[in-house]
Amino acid sequence: MNKILKKEKLNENIARIVVEAPAIARSARPGQFVVIVPAENAERIPLTIADTDVSKGTISIIFQIVGATTKVLDSLKEGSEIPHLLGPLGVPSHIEKFGTVVVIGGGVGIAEIYPAVKGLREKGNRVITIIGARCKDLLIYEEELRIKSSELRVTTDDGTCGRKGFVSDELKDIIESGEKIDLVIAVGPVPMMRVCCDVTRAHNIKTMVSLNPLMLDATGMCGICRVTVGGEIKFACVEGPEFDGHDVDFRELTERLSAYKDVEKVAHDHVCRLLNG
Repeated sequence: MNKILKKEKLNENIARIVVEAPAIARSARPGQFVVIVPAENAERIPLTIADTDVSKGTISIIFQIVGATTKVLDSLKEGSEIPHLLGPLGVPSHIEKFGTVVVIGGGVGIAEIYPAVKGLREKGNRVITIIGARCKDLLIYEEELRIKSSELRVTTDDGTCGRKGFVSDELKDIIESGEKIDLVIAVGPVPMMRVCCDVTRAHNIKTMVSLNPLMLDATGMCGICRVTVGGEIKFACVEGPEFDGHDVDFRELTERLSAYKDVEKVAHDHVCRLLNG
């Protein structure tokens, strides 16, 4: 069992939990994830490790409350035990001295880029971080990323914080300013990552994205998490979750992510009725 030591809401739909998991905390690297089963007989869901504290033996997980299983996870209180927690999983982010790196986070992906930003700065990179959300109330990890980044740029769709517009607008501005960019990393909603890749492709700037396909066993056995990268089938759980965004078939990924929307809504409504009595 893995105890939830701390729980907090970052906004209406995103929560952060700190979980007692010493072995995972010791081994986890930026870009890796865990699979959580929040209740007996619940489904398995992959969630990115947003931070670790080896001295305390804890990991931090940020998740968006969007479906039945995340609703169940959100119902757990401090002191509750998570029945099953597997990790760290996935290939760690490649962290080295690149030069100037632009790291982009959208939505819950803002928290997911935090370990990469920290690791890149520790290697001596200049890290320009861009974060974006629909409005100010949905922004998370702004101050944490401001501290760790060389420069932080903020966008909101409605202009309530930072620039009114999208993260891709800031990315375009940086490129057009003439600053040499050695690498771009984008984590967030699929449309956001796709647009960022479209922007950088024209300038031949390598762009890594973190994919979030449907996943089940997370060990490469079932094949549910397959994605097409460079015309080849890849399993995101063991060969990802990070891939060269210029090679990703985003159309196929989008279609696969929407395959069970009707079933997911039925499950979400059922869980909501159970939890609400």
